[in-house]
Amino acid sequence: MAIGMRGFLSNHRDELIQRCTEKVALRPSRGATREQLAHGIPMFLDQLTRTLEAEEGGDAAGGLRISGPSGGDAAALSEMGVSATVHGRELLGLGYTVDQVVHDYGDLCQAITDLAVERDAPFSVDQFRTLNRCLDNAIADAVTEFAAQRDMEVARKQAQEENERLGLLAHELRNHLHVAKLAFSALESGRLPVGGSTGGVLKRSLDSLQILIDQSLASVRNAAHGPVHPRVFSLAMFLGDAGRVAELYATDTGCFLNIAEVDARLAIEGNRELLSAALGNLLQNAFKFTRAGSEVSLHAHTSDSWILIDVEDCCGGIPNGAADTMFEPFKQNFDDKRGLGLGLSIARRSVEADGGRLTVQDIPGKGCVFTIGLPLRRLA
Repeated sequence: MAIGMRGFLSNHRDELIQRCTEKVALRPSRGATREQLAHGIPMFLDQLTRTLEAEEGGDAAGGLRISGPSGGDAAALSEMGVSATVHGRELLGLGYTVDQVVHDYGDLCQAITDLAVERDAPFSVDQFRTLNRCLDNAIADAVTEFAAQRDMEVARKQAQEENERLGLLAHELRNHLHVAKLAFSALESGRLPVGGSTGGVLKRSLDSLQILIDQSLASVRNAAHGPVHPRVFSLAMFLGDAGRVAELYATDTGCFLNIAEVDARLAIEGNRELLSAALGNLLQNAFKFTRAGSEVSLHAHTSDSWILIDVEDCCGGIPNGAADTMFEPFKQNFDDKRGLGLGLSIARRSVEADGGRLTVQDIPGKGCVFTIGLPLRRLA
């Protein structure tokens, strides 16, 4: 007497799972934990077996509660539908495509058919209909959940990218405006000439604001300017400009600034606006977090074929583990939350865009040193 599909599945459960596992392993980048696999083929196989058992016993309603009616049920998922949605969600997390979700269930159908032929185990038409209904419902629910979760992930990433773009713009606008306000306050006292270095700081800050706004408007109009070609410029003049801004920070915070002289022949190459903004972010952070009455130093030196620009502060040191994450967007590792946590992320991105690197070294109990490394150039 034929044992039927239910008995066949029960007797060959482990072999069927093994065959599916082997088929799955042949596809690239396929890997899952034991818990994730439990929501896939093994659980489906058990639910299919229970569905067949209910239908053989005349409990058609019980079979539908487990596996759902033909065409599924949009109002309420069956037990099989619930587990299939979990499986589809987990496959997305593992980086699968929608066709791989379908293949997972197709593998089982093929494994059942192949083994049945090998063992000469005939099934009835009704049993094949049940198998096809279960496969159809499971695939539909898994793919639906996979697609829904994928759409949510895409939307989340797009929102995150947009937040970063807006945050970057707001951060840079605020920095330039802050420098302009400091320079204006110094000029407003009447003790400094408008045509002096402080007036120059104010003019450069306003020019930077204008450039930033123009670039943003051009981007919105999808008519952004062509790529900015890097140029070679004097390291001494670059640090001098940064130092004049830093002196305003020092006055505003009651701290001291120490700038070391550098060889006038040394130069760096890149987008000066972006690199100035990066160094300005480091100096602003240094004065923001350093202890009142202490010192922030800015100096540069060479090492092999690199120029290293160090910004050292007296913030007391970096919290444990912060060095690994402080360059991530929106990451704030200190109690002061006035900013967006974008400064270091923007600075590193700007430096790396010119083939450089930005690192941090903790000096426990004292402070930290942020270092911009750029390829060494020399003026003719």
